[in-house]
Amino acid sequence: MTDGEGIRLQKVLAGAGVGSRRVCEDLIVAGRVAVNGTIVRELGTRVEPTDVLHVDGLRVQLDDTHTTLALNKPFGVLSAMSDDRGRPTVADYLDGETRLFHVGRLDADTEGLLLLTNDGELAHRLAHPSYEVPKTYVARVRGHVARGVGKRLRGGITLDDGPAHADSFTVLEARPEESIVEIVLHSGRNRIVRRMLEAVGHPVIALTRTSFGPVRLGQLRSGATRAVAGTELARLQREVGL
Repeated sequence: MTDGEGIRLQKVLAGAGVGSRRVCEDLIVAGRVAVNGTIVRELGTRVEPTDVLHVDGLRVQLDDTHTTLALNKPFGVLSAMSDDRGRPTVADYLDGETRLFHVGRLDADTEGLLLLTNDGELAHRLAHPSYEVPKTYVARVRGHVARGVGKRLRGGITLDDGPAHADSFTVLEARPEESIVEIVLHSGRNRIVRRMLEAVGHPVIALTRTSFGPVRLGQLRSGATRAVAGTELARLQREVGL
């Protein structure tokens, strides 16, 4: 942190995706920004690339060599960067200028939120089961989901590859022929949501992942991407201890 050199703090924060320049100025004046562990309130504060910035306790990512994207993966697209059989992959939805890799996988017949990044440590931690990052899915399933199904899934069931349980389970809509449910779990095992729901008598008709940790799909259209930056990225990093 310097007085006469470097870049103005509000400009750096805005460039990192925290908010507009005006919003960042308000954050500084309110004492919500720390530079190298010290709260600053002066709008004339200048910072260097080596300074560590926090907003509301969340670290701000300043390394612009790292890119993290959220993709709404369409149905039928492989979670891969290439395919020797010519099938569509997530690489078809990227500009190709930055080499990215996907964080975990979604089955070809599952759509929704897929994270892509070139931050190797972030990707490793997000995919590692020890960090238990929660993922939320909305599924359309066969049959009317009875009241006791959620309790059974939260309590744990046994699959071919071991026990599995949902962190939470909510019936969003129930009809005689089919229902819509939301399930949250931190396991990333192969086709885990489909296998769990089939095990309790409700095979999946359609499945969408709507969140990965603090990152939400929102209104992102199918096949579109958006940057994960600013406080959203900081929350994602904090989820895995970065």
